[in-house]
Amino acid sequence: MTNSDLSKIKAPINEELQNFNRLYKDSMKSSVTLVDLVTGYILKQKGKKIRPLLVLLSAKLCGGVTERSYRGAILVELLHTATLVHDDVVDDAKKRRGFPSINAIWKNKIAVLLGDYLLAKGLMLSVEGTDFDFLGIVTGTVKRMSEGELLQISKTRKLNLDEETYFRIISDKTASLLATCCEIGAHSATENEEKRQMMKEYGENLGMAFQIRDDILDLVGKTKIFGKDQGGDIKEKKVTLPLLYAIKNSPEKESAEVIKAIKKGADGESVKKIIEFAVKYKGIEHAEQVAMEYALKAEKSLEKFEDSPEKESLMSLLHFVVERNK
Repeated sequence: MTNSDLSKIKAPINEELQNFNRLYKDSMKSSVTLVDLVTGYILKQKGKKIRPLLVLLSAKLCGGVTERSYRGAILVELLHTATLVHDDVVDDAKKRRGFPSINAIWKNKIAVLLGDYLLAKGLMLSVEGTDFDFLGIVTGTVKRMSEGELLQISKTRKLNLDEETYFRIISDKTASLLATCCEIGAHSATENEEKRQMMKEYGENLGMAFQIRDDILDLVGKTKIFGKDQGGDIKEKKVTLPLLYAIKNSPEKESAEVIKAIKKGADGESVKKIIEFAVKYKGIEHAEQVAMEYALKAEKSLEKFEDSPEKESLMSLLHFVVERNK
């Protein structure tokens, strides 16, 4: 997704995003100097802010951006940032979006506590604003994200993943938060349960398409994703949809060799061979088709909404997700 693509998608809520950025920065403030130092470092790393974008576009589509919409957007971005900080500790990652990670600079103890602080700030914001519906949605999401991560770890250890479990993992780990963004946006703008449900479904299917595309790009992407090497999932013994399909649809001898190479700890030349195997047995092709199916389901969720710039932006976001090269 290029910056010009993203700026077109942001266009209907440019003013609201500027307000969000100001409020988000304020929400991180603390009386503890060390906290302000670390959060200041986080704020310098300007991500795409897809999650607040989804909250605000969903709110505008469902009736209009309110004070509650801003609180919801801050809540999901604080939650997302907290999970990234914790993920880097779990994965012992030294970089995040090309910058040294929090744990690389300040060590694990501070990174874990900072993640806890960000999550607590988000929850406090909802309590102070009496957004108890948001709390109900978000606590369910945190549970799903944690379960998805733990399920993936258990399957990675044994390397006994199947497609059904893969879909559950990516639904819990990735799609749940995007569904939450859209659901919270809708909750902040309308009492209409059908609209809220349609937005939640849009976000869930967008998230599924996004993660499958991410898994495809890990194998055949033209550029590195945030500094991540090609075949990074294979090196981490993560078997994603393209490989699962190829393993299932290839001669037993070849698939057994691939599984053995992954278990052993593939690197360099063996990673390249595994990627070639996924291409040869149409794993990439299959995954692209599945990502497109999820994008079409998401598109269907928007059908009942009247045409508007916000609806157009949400449709455009789907196309960019399944067509992106990085």
